[in-house]
Amino acid sequence: MSGLSLLAALKAFDATARAGSMTAAARVLAIQQPTVSSHIQRLEVDFGVELFHRRGRRLELTSFGRTLLNYTRRTFSGEEDAHALLAAAKNQYVGRLVIHAIGPHNVLPVLKLFMKQFPQVNVAVGVGDSRTITEKILDYQGDVGMVLNHVAHPDLFGAAYRTQRLVIFGNTQHPLAQRATLKLRDLQGQRFVIREEGSTTRRVFEQELKERGVEVQVALEMGSRESVREAVAEGLGLGVVAETAYRPDPRLVKLTISDTSMATQVHFICRKERHQAPLISIFLGLAHSVSQKIA
Repeated sequence: MSGLSLLAALKAFDATARAGSMTAAARVLAIQQPTVSSHIQRLEVDFGVELFHRRGRRLELTSFGRTLLNYTRRTFSGEEDAHALLAAAKNQYVGRLVIHAIGPHNVLPVLKLFMKQFPQVNVAVGVGDSRTITEKILDYQGDVGMVLNHVAHPDLFGAAYRTQRLVIFGNTQHPLAQRATLKLRDLQGQRFVIREEGSTTRRVFEQELKERGVEVQVALEMGSRESVREAVAEGLGLGVVAETAYRPDPRLVKLTISDTSMATQVHFICRKERHQAPLISIFLGLAHSVSQKIA
């Protein structure tokens, strides 16, 4: 297989792996579906490998295919960023920016600035926990991630954004809600509604309790911050949330814990080799300017 045909075949593989089907890959590459199929077949035959498991019409990457995708993503994401840079120079920044965030509260001020300056850029925002977001950014399933606390990974570029205190809150009828101030030990034995495993807020809270010798009961695990709030409002237990994400509600009250400074650090991340890509670089620059104002 010649160099040019190998490159075309790798592009066909990369597009198929990301799009999930050869038909979708053909649309992305603006070629015919049989051409995509032929390219992938040539790769498998010429190199004696299996890239996909065929499950009817569905394709699943083999172990070798996932490894190859790591290499093709590095190659072709750079090409895509180069195209974006040239398009930016010609068209005053157009394109699409995909952001994954732990929630809307911290990312919206940056989005507001970005969309005001670059209204022609299409922005998509997904919400998840820090672990899932990090995996998506590493897997090229997004451009920028907003996560809690520093992510130590050799392939990631990170920029600190802001520190946010954690607050304990409860239903207004909860016995502790009647007290002006509390100590952390006053939470001993209390029932809590808490986020699922993988939540950085939960990890920081539980670490603080462990270090201080305080034990609480995890009465209920919920999959989102909004679900936790509603369960707490219904009196199912106390909750813990970042102060920036706490929303006043006549059913709820924040508890004042005088002897703790639990906090998380919000970071923006992207793949290291992409942090100078035009739209990513601009977004991170705006995030820095916002962080200076709220520091």
